[in-house]
Amino acid sequence: MGAKCTRTEFEYSHTDEPHASRRKEILTKYPQVKELYGADYSMVAIVPCVVLFQIWMCWMLQDSSWPIVFVLAYVLGGTINQSLTLAMHENSHNTVFTRNYFLGRVFGIFITLPIGVPASVSFKKYHSEHHQFMGDDMRDQDIPHPIEAAMFNRTFTKVIWLILNPFFYALRPCIAYPKPITPWEVVSFTVQMLFNYAMMQYVGGAKGFFYLLGGSLLGMGLHPMAGHFISEHYIFFDNGQQTSSYYGPMNYICWNVGYHNEHHDFPWISYRRLPELKKIAPEYYDPLPHHTSWVKCLVDFVMKPEIGPFARIKTAASCGILKEQDRNEEHEQSKKLN
Repeated sequence: MGAKCTRTEFEYSHTDEPHASRRKEILTKYPQVKELYGADYSMVAIVPCVVLFQIWMCWMLQDSSWPIVFVLAYVLGGTINQSLTLAMHENSHNTVFTRNYFLGRVFGIFITLPIGVPASVSFKKYHSEHHQFMGDDMRDQDIPHPIEAAMFNRTFTKVIWLILNPFFYALRPCIAYPKPITPWEVVSFTVQMLFNYAMMQYVGGAKGFFYLLGGSLLGMGLHPMAGHFISEHYIFFDNGQQTSSYYGPMNYICWNVGYHNEHHDFPWISYRRLPELKKIAPEYYDPLPHHTSWVKCLVDFVMKPEIGPFARIKTAASCGILKEQDRNEEHEQSKKLN
């Protein structure tokens, strides 16, 4: 089973997450950062080409052997569909259609068609709270559930957890923090099921459809592209920072999601302008430890006992944990009342 993780509970912070305060400082010092705000329509030209390519691949693989289908689903389908998943993430921040809610929703549903799962509307619903309430015990569903973290706390079980990541990522918020189903989610589900049926029945059959849906599941699991799930908010560095950036070549196909500190500081700056933000305010980003390899993140996550599902930071207040001073004050007030 391998080495057991040395962490048996989450880290708890008594201070606010760093992004709001850093954003305020940067805007005070560099007001020109606001010039980076605004719509970026580049995805409107790129995403349709990627979607059409995936449909073509689905058709091409209908008569291929299963081993070839599986290999291509992992190597190509998983890579491209994870890129589309991150395009969905980018669109969820309204960086494409900044003022048109309808077009943003429709574009999000379109992006996820080859992924095979109607994720865009539900993702936006939960992801906005990940930004607004990062580290919150309930509202930040990017953090593993305590039962989940306790179960997968050894080298071998961490590998299993990574493989099953797409299921945990999709089901965790629905179970731990359910929200009412919205009309747009019904629309998204209906459109996705019709697309899936068309792919199965008229385009690629079972093999072509596995390339799409199977590629999505493989690409979110034990896959180099999935390293971003681990690199972004798990504690890797001695300074215990809550968010870490990745600067490397994978950003070219992942919509610069690696610029994650920059992204959390300014979620409404589009992916193409995040490197420019880093250039404008280098003293805020260059000193921060960062990743240069998502594969190394995955290897370190599995092999290092100090890193595991518990290596995340929660806000102490959301967990009902008081500072020592607050506990003493509460105790004194209780004594006075008695």
